[in-house]
Amino acid sequence: MSEAITILGGRGMLGSDLARGMAQGGYSVQALDLPEFDLTKSKDLARALDGAQVVVNCAAFTNVDQAETQFATALAVNGQAVGALGTLAKERGVFVVHISTDFVFDGRLDRPYTETDPPCPINAYGRSKLEGERALQRAGGAYVIMRVQWSYGRHGANFITKIVERARTGAELKVVADQVGAPTWTVDMAGAIERLIRGRREGLYHFANTGYASRFEVARAIAQELNLPAKITPCASEAFPTPATRPKNSRFNTAKIQAILDRPIRSWQEALAEFLQNAPA
Repeated sequence: MSEAITILGGRGMLGSDLARGMAQGGYSVQALDLPEFDLTKSKDLARALDGAQVVVNCAAFTNVDQAETQFATALAVNGQAVGALGTLAKERGVFVVHISTDFVFDGRLDRPYTETDPPCPINAYGRSKLEGERALQRAGGAYVIMRVQWSYGRHGANFITKIVERARTGAELKVVADQVGAPTWTVDMAGAIERLIRGRREGLYHFANTGYASRFEVARAIAQELNLPAKITPCASEAFPTPATRPKNSRFNTAKIQAILDRPIRSWQEALAEFLQNAPA
């Protein structure tokens, strides 16, 4: 009998790739999302956990800039609801996989972040996500938290698809060169999540495609891969003021999760090239 898994946020960028991958792997998958599922409603949470052995929480308030003025909403979704999920899952013996973010850090460290580095968010979104981590930990059930960064995939807006769209117009692009991390494909994230579930790994893990680059370098790699004519020039973050401050160092040390994976984590260049090669024109 296949293991029953419920994916919250199952039609989003990560959730959709995870649902597909888990179903192909023989799991019995239930993917829930708005409008029929609301993470902040207790009755929806209870229904989502019916018959499940595992719940993966990909649902989140993800608009980083809106979180500055809508912090109560962001905290309700990213923080308080995660605690409620953890409590209910503990009562029912359900294993929780929760997706978090590099934004729990301030980005001022001069090396890649490890799981033991103390969080210090510098925007409202990061504070709400950190509260979700802590609320899940306080719930006391069986859980694993996987922090990810610079996510991209087929569904939903992201940096990669925005650059592709703009570069295809041939317009000059200015892209920040002082934010460094690793663009990470949701397909690769989904593979890592499956391994955490299969091994019932608990605790905290960082996941990203390997290697590091600035957003400017990533944009330039996209243009080269697709042979696009756009002129791409570097600039500082200050050239694009936003309501929420972004961490400049999003680099993750992924040694902990690599030690339990079945294969080496791919480089960001390899994953991005495959994604772009199969992207619709």
